[in-house]
Amino acid sequence: MSSKRKKHDLDIEHGGKKKDKREETAEISDIIVGAGVKEKVKEAWRKKEPYTHGDIEVDCSPFPHCVLRNFIQDQTFVENLQRELLDLNFHDKSNDLYKFKQSDDLKKRKEPYIAGLRAVLFKQFRSWLTEVLQVELEPTVDLSCAKYEYTDVLLPHDDELEGRRIAFILYLVPAWGQTDGGMLDLYSTDENFQPQQVVKSLVPSWNTLVFFEVSPVSFHQVSEVISEEKCRLSVSGWFHGHSLDRPPRYIEPAPPPKPAPPPGRKWSDPGSEQALEALLFEWINPVYLDMDYQTQVQEEFEEASEILLKNFLKEEKFKEVNEALNQNEIRWVRRGPSNKRCYERADTQDLPPCVSACWELLSSESFFLLLSNFTGLKLHFLASGSDDEEEGEEEQEAGGEENEEGAEGTSRGCPATTAAAAGRDQEAKEKTKKSKEPSTPVCRGEVRRWRHGDYTLVHDTDLDNTEFSLDLLLHCGCEDWQTEFGGFTSYIANGEDEELLVVYPENNSLGLVYRDKETLKFVKHINHRSTTLAGNRPQRNAFYDFSFVYYE
Repeated sequence: MSSKRKKHDLDIEHGGKKKDKREETAEISDIIVGAGVKEKVKEAWRKKEPYTHGDIEVDCSPFPHCVLRNFIQDQTFVENLQRELLDLNFHDKSNDLYKFKQSDDLKKRKEPYIAGLRAVLFKQFRSWLTEVLQVELEPTVDLSCAKYEYTDVLLPHDDELEGRRIAFILYLVPAWGQTDGGMLDLYSTDENFQPQQVVKSLVPSWNTLVFFEVSPVSFHQVSEVISEEKCRLSVSGWFHGHSLDRPPRYIEPAPPPKPAPPPGRKWSDPGSEQALEALLFEWINPVYLDMDYQTQVQEEFEEASEILLKNFLKEEKFKEVNEALNQNEIRWVRRGPSNKRCYERADTQDLPPCVSACWELLSSESFFLLLSNFTGLKLHFLASGSDDEEEGEEEQEAGGEENEEGAEGTSRGCPATTAAAAGRDQEAKEKTKKSKEPSTPVCRGEVRRWRHGDYTLVHDTDLDNTEFSLDLLLHCGCEDWQTEFGGFTSYIANGEDEELLVVYPENNSLGLVYRDKETLKFVKHINHRSTTLAGNRPQRNAFYDFSFVYYE
């Protein structure tokens, strides 16, 4: 036996379940749409004054926003909406800025309660916003569902993107408190429109909608979810319209670079080679000072444009530095702004002697020479093979396009830095043409402490890194560190989320990565797992690194 049903009676979803296509209807709370209250909200928003009435709260500090509790009248509708949303397929989303699970776009979903919510937001609520805020909103609305669970987070940002005018979030959460995390934190800003500190935190609550005006100062975050049992479910998106005027983006001044040779001494001073050698033998594992091994390292580095050198410092030197970094005498300074970075760096004027000596080693002329031997980069004119390489480059140039094509045809390397490796040869040729006189390479360095809540974003890239640079990371104090804690350094291509290369914290391991301006990096947010117990003892809740960038 077979029978036919009308197409509109059934909706066969990808999961094979039969769903009624009928749209369920819902209404916004009468208090919200009431004429008298609506006028008061309109006036408060226009004058940028606070206003509270029942389930409505308008506040313009630190930037205009509004909280609408009991947003949808019918509680049964909201409960059914929650069930439909939890049945959706969610995708893991993770990059420098966030970690959570997100649904596909909800604009075309046919589930009855999701369709009913769309009708409420796109028609009734958009009309209400247009009247109250006195701003013309386009039919275009972005809409998706997000699940934030244990250790999920959305770091500080302003939501600004062409066309976004009003951001909104509808919470569908169980009973929630500050100790659960997952709060919507609002930031104050400084004179340069950079976020300063959290001045207001909104705790998610059932059937509550929050909206705010997207502007140059609308910095906010979803704080890390600390609860291991609860799910922070929300529907969020943006109403589009004419964007507010934005001042020019603030550009931070770059810190002054440090030249390799000490002030007042030339690179070519007599006896410098012997002095350099003595310093290296004092600190560095002897295996890395063997010239044959350095040649092997250089070959591997030139192949991949990155390398990890384990047990790099002498064991006794590393132990001394590692212990000193845990001393209270070091003055740690918090670095911001939080839309770019959040970690502590040591005041180099007040370091324990051994830590200071290690910092000086990594910025010394001797180390520039060693790095030249490791990488083949011209960081020191005494580096073996420098003159031969220059002559070889001149010969290759004279050989014309055929030689260049042959070199390109045999080029191989790690996807993270293949472009940088190819560009390195071209850059060297251009420098040779300009001058044969050795320039003075420079570096910038920090001693950093990493703890729960710390991170950097891809915006935290060297401002003057217009060509190529060599990154160095030397980790300390991370013997108990696990990958799931975060704190690793990730390299990505500009405009992409996919990781090209990851450097994980590992004691006494020296990581070297050669990158170009299209290769960005960030340190992944360190989550709550880093503070939990391992067996009967607490995890080490901090690690350290020496972070340097070298420029030819």
